[in-house]
Amino acid sequence: MIPFNIPPFVGKELEYIEKAIAYRKISGDGEFTAKCSAWFDEKIGGEKTLLTTSCTHALDMAAILCDIEQGDEVIMPSYTFVSTANAFVLRGAKIILVDIRPDTMNMDENLIEAAITNKTKAVVPVHYAGVSCEMDTINDIAKKHNLFVIEDAAQALTSKYKGKNCGVLGDFGCFSFHETKNISCGEGGALVMTGKEHVERAEIIREKGTNRSKFFRGEIDKYSWVDFGSSYLPSELNAAYLLAQLELADSIMKDRMASWNYYNEALTFLKKKGVLELPHIPSHLEHNAHMFYIKAENLAVRTKLISHLKEKGVYSVFHYIPLHTAVAGEKYSVFHGEDIYTTAESERLLRLPLYYGLTNTDREHIVNSLCEFYTG
Repeated sequence: MIPFNIPPFVGKELEYIEKAIAYRKISGDGEFTAKCSAWFDEKIGGEKTLLTTSCTHALDMAAILCDIEQGDEVIMPSYTFVSTANAFVLRGAKIILVDIRPDTMNMDENLIEAAITNKTKAVVPVHYAGVSCEMDTINDIAKKHNLFVIEDAAQALTSKYKGKNCGVLGDFGCFSFHETKNISCGEGGALVMTGKEHVERAEIIREKGTNRSKFFRGEIDKYSWVDFGSSYLPSELNAAYLLAQLELADSIMKDRMASWNYYNEALTFLKKKGVLELPHIPSHLEHNAHMFYIKAENLAVRTKLISHLKEKGVYSVFHYIPLHTAVAGEKYSVFHGEDIYTTAESERLLRLPLYYGLTNTDREHIVNSLCEFYTG
């Protein structure tokens, strides 16, 4: 069976974990955490990067830093993972969901302004499949209405919008290092801030509401409880594992891109026949080969295709169930406008195996199996 995903492993992870243990500093904010943060400063940019235990927690922190509270409204796409919404629901906000664009599966930027009310506090663009949302339009709308922009860049590490990295295009960028992501430490994340005004409070929130970070830098002679917060700091073991992959990020991305390009080229003839659709990458964007998906004609065809691929030893998967159709979505969110594309497109989308180290033989088998379904 060719799995849908195999977490990346580059070889130095165990060596770095052993070093972290030898340093007798494994609780977090040690040498490996510092090196990971420095990588972000150099490669991604922003004012300050803080590693977190997950992208979910990075979103939680962003919600707190935006002072999201009971009665506020936050706009986001319905086609996203539950963490995008949960971060704001936990703060008492009402989630306002809008339809997606069928070409990129991203939030339709032209639907945002109509969804804004006097209760709207933030917009959360989600860069689906590592393909950036239309951030110029989103930022212009946010500036006009004095809203925060929080990028859910869980899938978009090193992806670019008009030459600029995703994650530093708004006020906050939230990244994931879950085992399904291009760069992984099993569970982990990062919060990138683009403004200095949030840095000190973010450190306090991440350190359980204490000014412990300032104490360790020698800026104060003791630390104490100064705000509310939680334990969002990952251990040095996670950071050590992560650093090994960040150091080889270019190689990992290149390997994934080779698989993405292979799929795209090999399946183009089926696209021309009109039996399926392939991902669309606008010319002003650079993606990171986070996923390769196809769109079948409809849900019935997709279901048959999944079964066919499984019989051929290929594990393929569909993706999100739109938030507004879920039980919790009905309770905590409202879909603004008409669901023209979100449900219909989500029912067609099928993700093919894509991971670091996917072999030529496996790629060929996947493509051949898919072609067999359509050509007999």
